[in-house]
Amino acid sequence: MGKAEAGTPKWLANKMKSKGLQKLRWFCQMCNKQCRDENGFKCHTQSEAHQRQLLLFADNPNKFLSNYSVEFEKDFLYLLKRCHGTKRVKANKVYQSYIAEKDHIHMNATRWETLTGFVQYLGRTGKCLVDQTEEGWFITWIDRDPETIARQETRQRAARKKLSSLHDEKKRKKSALEEIKEEEERQKKSKRVGHKSTKTTTEPKSIKNYWLKPNIVVKIVTRSLGEQYYKQKGYVHEVVDKYAAVVILFQLDKKLKLDQAHLETVIPAEGQPVLILNGQFRGETAILQRVDVDSYSAYLQLNASAQTVKLPYEHFSKLCPASNKS
Repeated sequence: MGKAEAGTPKWLANKMKSKGLQKLRWFCQMCNKQCRDENGFKCHTQSEAHQRQLLLFADNPNKFLSNYSVEFEKDFLYLLKRCHGTKRVKANKVYQSYIAEKDHIHMNATRWETLTGFVQYLGRTGKCLVDQTEEGWFITWIDRDPETIARQETRQRAARKKLSSLHDEKKRKKSALEEIKEEEERQKKSKRVGHKSTKTTTEPKSIKNYWLKPNIVVKIVTRSLGEQYYKQKGYVHEVVDKYAAVVILFQLDKKLKLDQAHLETVIPAEGQPVLILNGQFRGETAILQRVDVDSYSAYLQLNASAQTVKLPYEHFSKLCPASNKS
């Protein structure tokens, strides 16, 4: 039977059928394909393309499970941040908004079997405040944006300064005798402290709010540029003002200037080289030894010292092979 021509009733009916959400049991996450009925899903599972995807999954199932879990979590938290901010909201309400998008990652493709398990994970890892009531689970997104933290610190410093000013006002009301006694006590304390040898060490802050480095592989995680760029991978050709980079895409062979908020790191296969982007070992190269899916981190062996360290996914990224550079 031929394909329906554009504008005909049959063509319009097919378009209406393909819109919106359809039954989950007829969706193939590996191929990202939604079938309309049981017969179509059966034909898809017997296709050569689906069989190839199953062979890829069988080679490294943990990698696919980890990638789907990471994407599900990132998209869910992005929706929570964009639509509700730091307001307390019912978890199921956010989930219903998330699955309303046709191309979302399905939860049965992740390591969480239920929404309750996922919400509890967000609470354990400190990414959200969670609480359970008779109406169900509620979540509150924790804003860890550097600008927000800076504003909070500014307000706290202003409050401490105001409190200190009020304390000076109280001290002015003290009598001369009280001030003399306080001065004598301070002199006694300073003499006692002067006889003690103290050693204070301060550890420099190694965690930065910027992480981009040349020659690392990154992935686009924003849809604002268009669907053709969403989840496309490339390598950083040049870093601009710490927080942005010129990225050359592998498949589309295009060059884009992107903010680091629109990019994420890429986790390579075990045994592949990576570059550490943040923390104590920032700038060092290493070899990925093993991925810890439960904690969203990996064990890396440093090339310089052969030391093994455990770092979160966002603190390192795959190094671009020289053959892939333009």
